[in-house]
Amino acid sequence: MMSVTSRSLDFTAKNWVASCGCSSNASFERYSVRNYAKLSSRGWSRGYGARKSVCCKRGSTQCRVSSMKTAEPTVNGRLNSKGLFSTGLDLKNYSETPISPAKLFEVVADDLITLNKNLKSIVGAENPVLMSAAEQIFSAGGKRMRPALVFLVSRATAELVGLKELTLKHRRLAEIIEMIHTASLIHDDVLDESNLRRGKETVHQLFGTRVAVLAGDFMFAQSSWYLANLENLDVIKLISQVIKDFASGEIKQASSLFDCDVQLEEYLTKSYYKTASLIAASTKGAAIFSGADNSIIEKMYEYGRNLGLSFQVVDDILDFTQTAEQLGKPAASDLAKGNLTAPVIFALEKEQKLRDIIESEFSETGSFDEAIALVKGSGGIERAQELAKEKADLALQNLQCLPPSVFRLALEDMVAYNLQRIA
Repeated sequence: MMSVTSRSLDFTAKNWVASCGCSSNASFERYSVRNYAKLSSRGWSRGYGARKSVCCKRGSTQCRVSSMKTAEPTVNGRLNSKGLFSTGLDLKNYSETPISPAKLFEVVADDLITLNKNLKSIVGAENPVLMSAAEQIFSAGGKRMRPALVFLVSRATAELVGLKELTLKHRRLAEIIEMIHTASLIHDDVLDESNLRRGKETVHQLFGTRVAVLAGDFMFAQSSWYLANLENLDVIKLISQVIKDFASGEIKQASSLFDCDVQLEEYLTKSYYKTASLIAASTKGAAIFSGADNSIIEKMYEYGRNLGLSFQVVDDILDFTQTAEQLGKPAASDLAKGNLTAPVIFALEKEQKLRDIIESEFSETGSFDEAIALVKGSGGIERAQELAKEKADLALQNLQCLPPSVFRLALEDMVAYNLQRIA
């Protein structure tokens, strides 16, 4: 398995050895952790297992783990030349042991099945036309990443406070998050005039712009109604800010098209508004409903924020490295519309000709293809990969506060899965 989790869980292995009094020097590699997780997943999936006893066997050495209490973690990382925490993630390792989304979320598979049933009930309760529009995007191959994160963080943090099962508020939060995400995708496709989403026709292409806008509006309104009924002011403020962030992100993007002077920090701010804000709210809200203390809540927020930024950078890299068939939409579509992402921003630091081409808005025949070639040849993609990795490193660091469990492993694998897409 990949080295990312074995490094970040190294402190856990040492604690396990100490707690069981084993005198062996045999190391607990991630394979051993996986065996432990597999044996205990049945209990954990029901919210139990905070103090399960289980045998872990490696070779001829046996250790009995009698407690899941975790000592203060010691992170096996280092500061890189930019002063950012690094766990030593190596992109080259990720292609060797691919992670599938289905495998990634299997520990919350039952939660996601319940979510899908509830979403259809919530959206379809009032208007069949809107349900048809929403179904188009619900069934377009989405991975349900955001609600899965809600469930994973909910169950990981529940162990900290002795909560044995998820609450109705945990589940409602996951549904709200997915409705908001779906509404934002419908509106994004209208604004971007996109005809394809994950290889399928977009809602406005099938039903018209009017129905698409109304469908998105309805889902925003419906999610706001359910949000208010959660009666938690902190979460209400948190999710309300996300909806505001979506609009701010679209305005920032629209006001900076073909602007070759856009700075990396501006790009990251826009990426936070459009992508990371919702993911951060998902993970923070889950911890709030578990009743975790403020330090854990803020760590979960930072995990979601850094994971979200890393995801956006990876998506922007794939826009240049994958085909239209792989993307489910035209390749380099952001550049074509004048939306300058990380690979382009980095490339502009070296290529004056790229600036000239972009500022001319690709007026000359063949200039668009030339711009793509300049981005690829300037090292812009490689520097964007490093940026995605730096944010991933920070996301992993934020998980060190959680006790070891199959849910924490899945949260760490989420980071690895994202980077694997550009390995």
